[in-house]
Amino acid sequence: MGMIYTIMRRTAAFVTAALLSVSPLVSNGLARADELKVMASVALKSTLDDLAAKFESASGGKVTMVYGLAAQLKQRVADGEADDVAVLIRPMMEDLLKQGKLAPGSLADVGGTPVAIAIRTGAPKPDIGTVEALKHTLIAAKSISYADPAKGGASGVYFAKVVDQLGLTNELKAKTILVPGAEAPELVANGEAELGVAQGSEIVSLAGAEILGPLPSNLGSVTLFTAGMAAGSKAPDAAKAFVKFITGPDAAPVLKAKGFAPG
Repeated sequence: MGMIYTIMRRTAAFVTAALLSVSPLVSNGLARADELKVMASVALKSTLDDLAAKFESASGGKVTMVYGLAAQLKQRVADGEADDVAVLIRPMMEDLLKQGKLAPGSLADVGGTPVAIAIRTGAPKPDIGTVEALKHTLIAAKSISYADPAKGGASGVYFAKVVDQLGLTNELKAKTILVPGAEAPELVANGEAELGVAQGSEIVSLAGAEILGPLPSNLGSVTLFTAGMAAGSKAPDAAKAFVKFITGPDAAPVLKAKGFAPG
């Protein structure tokens, strides 16, 4: 009887230790993950690369990130491309939900980032604090780069409207450098453009460029990114866990450091 009792105690201790070893995952709402395919706006690349690595470490699963312009990724999801999670601009996600491409009740806001102006690190900082100051700075700049609105980049689409509102469309055309995606801050960092317009998160993470500031308050725009699980996900439990993780408290410090206000 004494030997049996000892074995039972050792077995109980082993089970307790095993449960404790997985408790951090349970408390964070994570489960063992299958391989996930996540389609996300390029504005989130630096942030989600970091968070995906943390999720993989905690869950033991594999996350494959697919980045692109939000409008283009939305179309790919709408056309039926297989994925598990999408992280795009809120109105796009709501539209995909209405189309039945996302699981009902799965939308969760990740965070917002402003449309901002980039300058080269250490360069003089012109005034953009008011509409008139911004207008003067744009006219005085030797070159300006932003995402080609025709490609669907959110910051480029928005800034083109701002330029038109300011009555500067024709005046700025000759010195405007349109890029296909999120390359505007890179052109600024490399000295190929004096000013760049992009999501704040795209500027913060890039060496050689810094945020001059968001657009003036009456012209300002904050882009809200939202995550959701694909209706056809083959790993729904892992997909739910990933969405919960990137929108939860453990992700907040990473989001803040990358230029986002957590959702």
